[in-house]
Amino acid sequence: MENILYAPWRDEYIKDKKIDGCVFCHISTNEEIDTSLHVLYRDEHCFIVMNRYPYTPGHFMIIPHRHTDALEDLDPQVWIHMTGLAQKGVRLLKEGFNAHGVNLGMNLGKAGGAGIAEHIHLHVVPRWERDTNFITAIGHTRVYSTDFETIYKSILNLIPQYLA
Repeated sequence: MENILYAPWRDEYIKDKKIDGCVFCHISTNEEIDTSLHVLYRDEHCFIVMNRYPYTPGHFMIIPHRHTDALEDLDPQVWIHMTGLAQKGVRLLKEGFNAHGVNLGMNLGKAGGAGIAEHIHLHVVPRWERDTNFITAIGHTRVYSTDFETIYKSILNLIPQYLA
């Protein structure tokens, strides 16, 4: 039997204009369109952007402005800054977004599972007890239970409180 899921928010994936070059560098250099790119935060070292195709609602990424595919070549101060933002992001998700837990992770290189291998990024994924259910475990299908734009605005409103 064929499984069909209706996901109208992914319509943008088909209709969006393709970005030439690195998508993360495009986001890094286009601050004037942060809202349409779903940027939550930016400073001189990094930016935080919602994952357009999240594992769970509220999934975001911390990304250095510097284009590199090698964590080992990243300035150690930028890495320390990224981990500080990760700590604050975890607090935001637990306290402000009511996540029961959080996964942090980096997939380095295509062989390491990176979807965008040319520019390193740190995933921050909120988790809830029982967020893995029958459809996930048996059907190998994820269900995104809420509107992406609503989640983006909700987390964006928490940024001044948690990342200031």
